[in-house]
Amino acid sequence: MNETYSPATPRPTSSTMKMFMGFLAVFIVAQMIGTVLFCLYLHMKMDKMEEVLSLNEDYIFLRKIQKCQMAEGQKSTLLDCEKILKGFQDLQCKGEGVKKEQPKFEMQRGHEHPHLKHKNESLVEAEKRQPIAAHLAGQKSNKAVSVLEWKTTMYGPMNSNLISYQEGKLKVKEAGLYYIYSQVSFCTKAATSAPFTLYIYLYLPMEEDRLLLKGLDTHSTSMSLCDLQSIREGGVFKLREGDMVFVNVTDSTRVNYNHGSTYFGIFKL
Repeated sequence: MNETYSPATPRPTSSTMKMFMGFLAVFIVAQMIGTVLFCLYLHMKMDKMEEVLSLNEDYIFLRKIQKCQMAEGQKSTLLDCEKILKGFQDLQCKGEGVKKEQPKFEMQRGHEHPHLKHKNESLVEAEKRQPIAAHLAGQKSNKAVSVLEWKTTMYGPMNSNLISYQEGKLKVKEAGLYYIYSQVSFCTKAATSAPFTLYIYLYLPMEEDRLLLKGLDTHSTSMSLCDLQSIREGGVFKLREGDMVFVNVTDSTRVNYNHGSTYFGIFKL
């Protein structure tokens, strides 16, 4: 009896199984990487959305405040304007409280001693109480000068912090009303016909000096070699910060510099 021959079904080889398993492993790894990246993207998107919503809430809150401050918003029944405005005032109070506390923190960080602080305040108050004034005596010169020169004295005030002296000129460092005065004693002769004149000028570097005061004295009829006379003048003027004033005479060689005879001063009213 003849039997029919049927070939056996071929089994998958080991190489095919390895390829399949490798493909499956790559697929699983790719799936995991994709899942992680998607989670990161979703997390970033959520953070961004929270930020946008926060800004949107702030914007809506500000819009509510703006509407409540308007007449139409106060009439609206949908807005509780009293509650909204009260919340806004509370925020303002908290902000002002932080600003007030900031200087205290800075003072503590500086570790300033209370005794030194009190001493500094006392010095500032003493400077404010000190009068703004200067009184100078004439400084003799061996030659004729266009601006009379001066010197400080033991009895005359000189507040160097607020009034300075340079090359015959007094400079004020604080604007205000000032009384300016000067006296010049001089020697006059009968042979001299021209009057002796005393000038007080406001010094202006960029233009011609401005005359503030002017005093004249005619010649003496005495036959002596020198007849002493004096001219005194003074007035109130409004000076700016940095203004300078000086004294000039027609003939500086005739000025008498004896004690108390020739002087120049200024003080703030």
